[in-house]
Amino acid sequence: MSDALTYRAAGVDIDAGNALVERIKPLVKRTFRPEVMGGLGGFGGLFDLGGRYREPVLVSGTDGVGTKLKLAQILGRHDTIGIDLVGMCVNDVLVQGAEPLFFLDYFATGKLDVDTAAAVVGGIARGCELAGCALIGGETAEMPDMYPPGEYDLAGFTVGAVEKSQMLTGEAIVAGDVVLGVASSGPHSNGYSLIRRILDRAGNPFDLDLGGVKLVDALMAPTTIYVKPMLELLGAGSSRIPHPETTIPAIHGMAHITGGGLKENIIRVVPEGLGIALDASSIVLPPVFDWLMREGNVAREEMWRTFNCGVGFTVILPAASVAAASALLATHGLASSAIGQVVAVGAGERVRIG
Repeated sequence: MSDALTYRAAGVDIDAGNALVERIKPLVKRTFRPEVMGGLGGFGGLFDLGGRYREPVLVSGTDGVGTKLKLAQILGRHDTIGIDLVGMCVNDVLVQGAEPLFFLDYFATGKLDVDTAAAVVGGIARGCELAGCALIGGETAEMPDMYPPGEYDLAGFTVGAVEKSQMLTGEAIVAGDVVLGVASSGPHSNGYSLIRRILDRAGNPFDLDLGGVKLVDALMAPTTIYVKPMLELLGAGSSRIPHPETTIPAIHGMAHITGGGLKENIIRVVPEGLGIALDASSIVLPPVFDWLMREGNVAREEMWRTFNCGVGFTVILPAASVAAASALLATHGLASSAIGQVVAVGAGERVRIG
């Protein structure tokens, strides 16, 4: 019959989906670890914990990339947004001392463009390589009429593991501990609704030179993935990885600086009765944040609670450990410096920036 309907006629192209799977198979395979069982295409991803842990605690995390995704689609920059997706998830589970083991993604669009989807998944695979975790599965959903042409949505999920005895719970944090700020690559994946509003007001000057870097490149720089440096740092202070030449004591706490900025994230890992005092003079805004603050007429306090302001991750540790920790992070190309300390507090505000 001439009026017979098909799934393709309804807007879903199964052949395009199959072509995408074939395109991404070699990218995904590069992320596999020895514990991965099977390959891409099953109903579920398999991962063998085996005898790797004595008392494993699984730590899970899920996230997206916010409206940075909108900017990526406007600019046609699809190859690094997947790194952002991985970074936002794995950096979160890292805070509790967990090693990310595997990752799954969800890609949804109105009409599947194989080239675009392959570029996105390629970024996800690259992010997994940087984090040392396996991309063991995902979902590509083609949903006509749900998304405007050229738009897609993205989400991710990761599972990590840590020995129960080595979990970072924050309980070890004491007054006098130092907050070590570790550099970000830029806004990472937070605050982009405000960023896009500032861009619109400024006339979208994407080619503006910010000290040798175009504004567009500074805004689209992928989220720094801190996993390998931080796991090495944790290993230097525990029994995980022997480092006889180092004397770094156990790390007391970590925080990933995401939505809520410096103002609201670090305190999440600090026990009640303690607070943090951050030294504003020690946090020099990188050019992209300075431009956003000036162009948007954004108050300093709003900057603190919206953006990472150049500090993408923090480590809380004894003062005597700061120099050694900074030196180790520097070997991974990560700049760090003391930005504050843990203090005893009574009633009232637990975070001071001054």
